[in-house]
Amino acid sequence: MAEKEFIVAIELGSSKVTGIAGQKKPDGSINVLALVKEDSSQFIRKGVVYNIDKTAQCLTNIIKKMETQLKTRITQVFVGVGGQSIRGVRNVVAKDMPDDTIITQEMVAELMEENRNLDYPDQKILDVAEQEYKVDTVMQLDPVGIRASHLEGNYLNILERKSFFQNLNKCFETAGIKVVEMYLAPLALANAVLTEAEKRSGCALIDLGADTTTVSVFYRNVLRHLAVIPLGANNITKDIAQPLQMEESEAEKMKLKYASAYTDNNEIDDTLKYSIDQERQVESRKFIDIVEGRLEEIILNVREQIPNEYCDKLLGGIILTGGGSNLKNIERAFAIHTHFDKIRIAKFVTLSISSNNELIKNHNGMMNTLLGLLAKGYINCAGNEIDPNRDLFEDDNNVYQANGQTERTPRQAHEVGPGVILTEQEEKLAEEEARRKREEQERQEEQERLEREKAERLEREEAERKRKENSWWNKLRRGLTDFGEKMVSDE
Repeated sequence: MAEKEFIVAIELGSSKVTGIAGQKKPDGSINVLALVKEDSSQFIRKGVVYNIDKTAQCLTNIIKKMETQLKTRITQVFVGVGGQSIRGVRNVVAKDMPDDTIITQEMVAELMEENRNLDYPDQKILDVAEQEYKVDTVMQLDPVGIRASHLEGNYLNILERKSFFQNLNKCFETAGIKVVEMYLAPLALANAVLTEAEKRSGCALIDLGADTTTVSVFYRNVLRHLAVIPLGANNITKDIAQPLQMEESEAEKMKLKYASAYTDNNEIDDTLKYSIDQERQVESRKFIDIVEGRLEEIILNVREQIPNEYCDKLLGGIILTGGGSNLKNIERAFAIHTHFDKIRIAKFVTLSISSNNELIKNHNGMMNTLLGLLAKGYINCAGNEIDPNRDLFEDDNNVYQANGQTERTPRQAHEVGPGVILTEQEEKLAEEEARRKREEQERQEEQERLEREKAERLEREEAERKRKENSWWNKLRRGLTDFGEKMVSDE
């Protein structure tokens, strides 16, 4: 990429909102140019926006700080969508056809469209993961070209509360930030940390976040299940703070210093105590019980979210990532409570990343989703250089003008790739385009109807004319006329 070409991605998390800018090189590697984060605990809970104004202000601050580092205007961004309200729901759409019908791509698209038009009260379909298709009695990943009389499409619909999705869009609209594209954050993360072998042979990706834990199950390269559990590493911190009557910030320090996901009973020293402050201490066994009690609850909830039909098929095992995966002995705890032998911690993405920022160089799993979102970006987000003699925070009507780089025809949901979510603006444009096409089709059908009626009328008139000509009265009249003419001619 040129010097002033870069991609910007933003992740809205429960504990922080993070923005990142990076350049993609021809060899596929990414050079991180800027990284900014701000606390979001006061307006985002469990990955969901609750205060639009404060979130919009936070986004504005992040953009301004990144522009300061880049010395360049940011015209547009890519955004990750996640949070507690996201969940996967299965659905089946069936179609009966005449015998020996050859299935076409149009038939498959019709099934998908019917599935996407399914109405979930107060819920919005963000994305659809195609599962298998049942062709007569046989399951197929790709049914096109097969003869059949019955076709069933199996889908995993990814849902989110409509109000939450609207709030997210409203934040960027209020901040005046143009969104190029929205991605389903769990899928962006999966693409960044899972190997092709893991997705093909089957695995469960567990993202242990601050307030939520996301479970994504893959098998044969297809997302089979997605759920967000409203429990995370912060719950352990709160469990430490409340009974020990201490600030959560101090409890967090104790967790990072002493906590372990699993401790064998024979390894516990009943005489050992951990310092709370200068005057108080807590027995190590009590501290261990607090940490392990909550963590066991999280792990058992994770295990419940792995469908039984895939438990013995996940040859890739469990892959842990996120900030919570840094807890000591976390693999052992998951192995004991889930009965999965194969556990891997994804400390970093599989991509080639270069950066001088310590947050990225730490390789602690906390930046994986953000780097996955950055990798998904494909359109330049850089604008004009910033004049160093000008006030950075001075209003500029052209700050977020995208210079026409994202102008494109309105897309329908089936025209985007997996994990891509249409923004509200794109949905409106798509609806307008669909309405225009419907109106055009209706006009064309009306014109064809009028022409058809005209042709039918002319055909009826012609038939009526011929009927009259061939009637007995006309034949008699023509006969008398011909006889009279013949008589006159003979005379």
